[in-house]
Amino acid sequence: MWPQGAIFVALPLLGPIVVWLLAPHRMSGCYASYLVWKDLGGGFGRHLTLPLGLYAVQLAISWTSLTLFFAAYSPGLALLHLLLLYGLVVTMALIWHPINKLAALLLLPYLAWLTVSASITYRLWRDSLCPGHQPLPKGEKSD
Repeated sequence: MWPQGAIFVALPLLGPIVVWLLAPHRMSGCYASYLVWKDLGGGFGRHLTLPLGLYAVQLAISWTSLTLFFAAYSPGLALLHLLLLYGLVVTMALIWHPINKLAALLLLPYLAWLTVSASITYRLWRDSLCPGHQPLPKGEKSD
């Protein structure tokens, strides 16, 4: 099972790696956090604390959400983290918009993904609280 599991983990990363290898000179302008960092003059000054600090916090919360869901299987806590993460990403988009409009727009697919993730996590959390309210498979009748 180990080699197959590694393949399923590595496979989604293959596309971005190939693109990075084929177009390294163009990739630096495609990341939202890089665009904000560049437009604020680069470096590590105090003026970067809020826009990139929010980015760092949302990354940490994102990783924590994954850990809570997959390692600890705590859908309720994972849902709370996802809702917090959603709020942070919306705040980032609002703060980044005046700095770099493209950077703010690049967060929209992430927000869409968070919406899907939160919806699935909510359903799993709800079903874990009320296992008797789950729909029956087609063709089965309840007693």
